[in-house]
Amino acid sequence: MTFRVPGGFRYAGIACGIKKSGKDDLALVIADRPCAAAGVYTTNLIHAASIDWNRGLDPSRGMRGVVVNSGNANACTGDRGVADNARLASLAAAALDDDPRAFFVMSTGVIGHFLPMEKLEVGIPKVVAELAAGEEAFLRAATGIMTTDAFRKTASKQVEFRGGTVTIAGMCKGAGMIGPKMATMLAVVTTDAAIDSAELEAELRWAADRSFNCISVEGHMSTNDSLVLLASGLVPIAADERVRFREALVELCIELATLIPKDGEGAKHLIEIRVTGAADDTDARRIAEAIANSPLVKTAITGNDPNWGRIVSAAGYAGATFDPAVTRLVLCGRLLFDAGQPTAFDAADTSAAMRDSSTVTIDLSVGNGPGEARHWTSDLTVHYVEFNSEYTT
Repeated sequence: MTFRVPGGFRYAGIACGIKKSGKDDLALVIADRPCAAAGVYTTNLIHAASIDWNRGLDPSRGMRGVVVNSGNANACTGDRGVADNARLASLAAAALDDDPRAFFVMSTGVIGHFLPMEKLEVGIPKVVAELAAGEEAFLRAATGIMTTDAFRKTASKQVEFRGGTVTIAGMCKGAGMIGPKMATMLAVVTTDAAIDSAELEAELRWAADRSFNCISVEGHMSTNDSLVLLASGLVPIAADERVRFREALVELCIELATLIPKDGEGAKHLIEIRVTGAADDTDARRIAEAIANSPLVKTAITGNDPNWGRIVSAAGYAGATFDPAVTRLVLCGRLLFDAGQPTAFDAADTSAAMRDSSTVTIDLSVGNGPGEARHWTSDLTVHYVEFNSEYTT
């Protein structure tokens, strides 16, 4: 399928020398004119200078774009980090003849290192010179935001409305230090829909809560998590069509978000957890997150071990109220536990199904209530431990 990019934007990505590898490490996403925008960010009390900067912006005034550096988080860098972040926005603004506060800033990489501003001073004019519309430029920007990612993470959708065809395209990065209850890792979504900033924020929060807030790798919340949505306003959407835009945005965000645990550092399996029958959605989410964050569940999936006891016991300590006597567990389509007791399942067959599935599904029903939740995570491998034990050394 052809990758579609919305009108009204230009993109670029280059290498400016932040990464020792020489890979791309600076990206821009720029609107052709001031546009509607919204953002959601990490809730970690320890966070990067970019988070405070972005929270202090006023998207209703019209935003011009996002500047992203990878290879350096600019987190826990004190007053100098704050000044460097502001300077990064000022460099982009100067090159594009606009106000620094019309630019979101994102940084990702190792915590506690100062930005190499001498490289960014040279890099910003260069990346501005590379700005272009279209798929190739979009993909180059998506490459520029990567750190430990094994592959580029992008998605696009088109939806027909009475006023024309709306395109939504997004890029994100992340493979480790991934935990819920925040926004996302780093993600930028662009659309040509005509929606104002206040409405856009409501749509973005709705989508994030059903996608990026429902993923994890090891459950460690990042200092830099940011998700920004920009809308160029080229295609009108009537009020009675808004729900269809919301649905498309949620679908796109889920597609993007699930690529992150799929790329969990060293992961062999993506794990999709679906909880139903809880008293409410909050209880369902508690159960799903407890299962997703259990190292014992993760390692069982790594070893293709249908150890159902680890899954139901994780549900039991989640802090949700449910009756174990009516609990039912299905793993990769096989019923393993029903009405509070194990079933006579074929362990070898279930193990083979796990081994042969890139996505291992866990379906847990805990009653007849209306509460439900989905969560996506990765398994836990020796490679993950090796990689993260040597990350800065």
